[in-house]
Amino acid sequence: MAVRLITDSCTGCSLCLRACPYGAIEMVQKKARFTDACNQCGACGSACKFGAIEVQATFTREVDTSQYRGLWVIAESAGGGHGQFRRGTFELLGEGRRLADTLGTELSAVLLGDEVQGLAPMLIAHGADKVYLAQDPVLAHYRTGPYTDVLAGMIHKYKPEAVLISATPQGRDLAPRVAARVGAGLTADCTGLSIDPQDRLLVQTRPAFGGNLMATIVCRQARPQMATVRPGVMKALEPDPARAGEVVSVPVKLDERAVLTKVVEIIQQADEGKVNLQDAAIIVSGGRGLGKPENFALIRELAAAIGGAVGASRAAVDAGWIPAYHQVGQTGRTVQPKLYIACGISGAVQHLAGMSSAECIVAINKDPAAPIFNVATYGIVGDLFEIVPRLAKALREG
Repeated sequence: MAVRLITDSCTGCSLCLRACPYGAIEMVQKKARFTDACNQCGACGSACKFGAIEVQATFTREVDTSQYRGLWVIAESAGGGHGQFRRGTFELLGEGRRLADTLGTELSAVLLGDEVQGLAPMLIAHGADKVYLAQDPVLAHYRTGPYTDVLAGMIHKYKPEAVLISATPQGRDLAPRVAARVGAGLTADCTGLSIDPQDRLLVQTRPAFGGNLMATIVCRQARPQMATVRPGVMKALEPDPARAGEVVSVPVKLDERAVLTKVVEIIQQADEGKVNLQDAAIIVSGGRGLGKPENFALIRELAAAIGGAVGASRAAVDAGWIPAYHQVGQTGRTVQPKLYIACGISGAVQHLAGMSSAECIVAINKDPAAPIFNVATYGIVGDLFEIVPRLAKALREG
């Protein structure tokens, strides 16, 4: 990243001072000037209305990769900038711990939010050696602009060799923006990671061509190496409250007036907060075989009887039978429950990519040739409209 001030174009409006999260700009004789605190985060570029600040991402083959060390995991809390962490954060810490140990390097978590210092020990307990902590009221809820500005500045200052972000809606929004800002490559929606301690290249595996093949990607020149990782495909470590780690406070000062987007209201659909497929131990999913949306009542009945969450295939979601946050599959949620019950789901490759890691899979389908039976632990060939109510009744009377 290269940030250049064009002094002749500067009007002294001070908009760049508001935008800089690190207090690295000062006004001298009504002209902006960068101080030694500038870490090239680029936040000032979009704030300047007079073309006086030029920000350019530098994609070069001349990066000195020896300057970059350590792995980072970007933590994401369920409340935006406060509250409990999403499961994908712990999964990335578990995978990051394995990769960091292979390299003999440090694993760090990055925590952004407001008054979230109390959450740092949880990240250390799940495998982090260090937590970089940036707090400000503007960071209380996720917004692309300020999160990108702060994170890009931290990357320029501390130079991690790899940055891992969970492929949640937030992560999928944040990662490409940060990668573009720091001039790094990004592999999206990875399902596998490995690393060679000799060349220190992160080997990233992701589905391609609709899940029909797996692509292996490495980034040889740019740094950091960046990847978003699909939740539900990595294993979290058992937390160890006795683990010791370091918390590094990164001072930032953000001005709400410089943020283009405002959080007006947070609205949840009626059952959205109750659906947590990625953490569910039992999932009962329905597909096209249900025939119509009203028949999802059978799936909900069985899920309630067994204490599970309700999932769905893409076909059911695309038909408008159930909201998208219930979708399991390559374009939905990737899950790892102890028990997955698929009702009226044929087993398209995209769906199998999201649930085939379940410990036990029970498939109910009237077509004995349905692909779902190829991955099922137990298969029931029959009419789901007869089988599902009988299962639910047996479980209730259990």
